[in-house]
Amino acid sequence: MTFLRSFFLTAFLVFIYFAAQAAKVDTVDTYSSSMKKTIKAVIVTPDSYSIGQELPVVYLLHGYGGNYSDWAKKVPTISNAADLHKVIIVCPDGNVGSWYFDSPADPSFRYETYVADELVNWVDGHYKTIKNRSGRAITGLSMGGHGALYLAFRHQAVFGAAGSMSGGVDIRPFPNNWDMAKRLGPYAQFPERWEQNTVINLLYLLTPGALALIIDCGTEDFFFRVNNNLHDKLLERNIAHDYITRPGGHNWTYWTNAVTYQMLFMRQYFDRPKAN
Repeated sequence: MTFLRSFFLTAFLVFIYFAAQAAKVDTVDTYSSSMKKTIKAVIVTPDSYSIGQELPVVYLLHGYGGNYSDWAKKVPTISNAADLHKVIIVCPDGNVGSWYFDSPADPSFRYETYVADELVNWVDGHYKTIKNRSGRAITGLSMGGHGALYLAFRHQAVFGAAGSMSGGVDIRPFPNNWDMAKRLGPYAQFPERWEQNTVINLLYLLTPGALALIIDCGTEDFFFRVNNNLHDKLLERNIAHDYITRPGGHNWTYWTNAVTYQMLFMRQYFDRPKAN
């Protein structure tokens, strides 16, 4: 009996110790001046945040129909990733179908300005962060995969690394899907908007080594073909990137696996020697 009591007491104390070391998951209110509204975000700080040093930040975007809480609810192990990699994880709200554009068709949707400017400044102002591109990465799933690459390509002074999981990296084959016509106007009427705001057409903004890139898509995903096309075009332009593909569809089972590789990639980017 004494042994069992001792064992359970030790196990309980170990549990309490590790629980005390766990990352902290908060829901916060941020503000967008461009849209004149308060927007929620989930922010995960690792246990090491209490030490006091400035930490890198990974912005993790949700997909179409989701919201800021998706990653924390569907993949609660992201808090473990924050502890393991010693990073702050920020999960913004991109509305149901913003596609992270500043919409030319609807001025109430300015989610490019919000995420790449207003939110980054808000996070840097409220948390102990590395306040330059060497300490910022962005990734996401589906609509958020498009958004992460779109924002990183267009704001290379803000983000140093970017990723995509099952990303809609070429929106043109889907003119009637997922509210994109609401954000850009109908393709038949405004083709130039679609051409200018699809990730695969923004590669001219990149030079070799400008961004650390990781792209991941399952072979059964309806976005698989456009991701393969993006991979080929990056190769043509000699743009280094990690490209992962494996059996899997457009679902949380795939993304729960994929995000582990994304977070490891971002940690390796943060650990790279920085130029003086």
